[in-house]
Amino acid sequence: MSPAVVARMLLSAWLLTAPAFAQLEKITIPAGTPEDKALQAISNEADAQKKLALYEDFVRNFSSNPMAVAYGDWQIAQYYQTSGDLEKALNYGDKALTARPDDLDVLVSQTNVAEQMKNNAKILDYATRGGKAYNTALHRPKPEGVADAEYASRLAEAKESNKSSYEFLETAAFNAIIDEKDDKMRMTYIERFTPAFPVSRFDEPVTQYAMFTLGQLNDSARLFSYGEKALAANPNSMPTLLLLANAYVESTRPESLAKAVTYSQKVIELAKADAPDADKSRRLSGGVAHSTLGYAYAKQDKTVAAIPELQSAAALLKGQDDVAYATALYRLGWAYGKTNKIAEAKAILEEAVKIPGPLQGPSRDLLNKVNTARPRAK
Repeated sequence: MSPAVVARMLLSAWLLTAPAFAQLEKITIPAGTPEDKALQAISNEADAQKKLALYEDFVRNFSSNPMAVAYGDWQIAQYYQTSGDLEKALNYGDKALTARPDDLDVLVSQTNVAEQMKNNAKILDYATRGGKAYNTALHRPKPEGVADAEYASRLAEAKESNKSSYEFLETAAFNAIIDEKDDKMRMTYIERFTPAFPVSRFDEPVTQYAMFTLGQLNDSARLFSYGEKALAANPNSMPTLLLLANAYVESTRPESLAKAVTYSQKVIELAKADAPDADKSRRLSGGVAHSTLGYAYAKQDKTVAAIPELQSAAALLKGQDDVAYATALYRLGWAYGKTNKIAEAKAILEEAVKIPGPLQGPSRDLLNKVNTARPRAK
């Protein structure tokens, strides 16, 4: 008897005796049944083409047994995946899921096929279904008459035995979000990811992608709502604070500039970018925060207070990130010009125009204006 058949027999026996909780759907064929005997015969066939035909016969012969149909279609799907016919593999896997919609093993297989096809929509569909199935199974209420210790043991066992599958699905869904180029579709993926993978390893980067995407969609209301909820869950998240501060500093809402100031100041406090042990990430976060804070002050007509913030930003960002550095220089040049420091404005903007990127054109335009400006008498 093959090891696979022995494993099925042991699993079947365990399922018949174990309490029906904290279990994910698994395809099982009870030992000794006609279906089990047919599978033993198929497992003894070495020729792949003949084995495929036997599985097709198996599905037809046991069409009244959803578990058998699901298993047969799943094996056919794996055959086509191995042979490179991914469309057929996906179709047969979907047939298996029709019979067993929450089977984690099949959902993992389907996700793998969808990844090979580079089909982000399908990846998200299978992965999030698997994530929901996993979390639902682990949060079923404890059945009456089951001891707390036994329940905890079974729960831990179920969680551990399926952990690798869950993490594979979680990673696949996250990678699909990263890979998606369409902003609306990416946001749809994010909204499906969050409930399927609560308390995810990727919560913070998913939040950043969500806020970036909502910014691209010019949906400031949803951006602020999403960001504030994320911040309530993780008040010291520097990426979230920075993204919110940047969104608020560009907003026309009456309270926005005050929030931009508050969040930027908090990042400066958290990053400690001037500390001797500050790494690139902390220096970059601190630099962007100083830049946003200085810009907020300038928009509040506190230009004198803005200049030292923007000077700190430029010092921290030089050599760290060209776009962020150019942004700080542009803002500093504008602040110098506004306070009639024409020579300083020219020097800063002449440096800014040398940096390729989105601020090069605006910096050149501002430099031209500064060059034609006359210093005001003190």
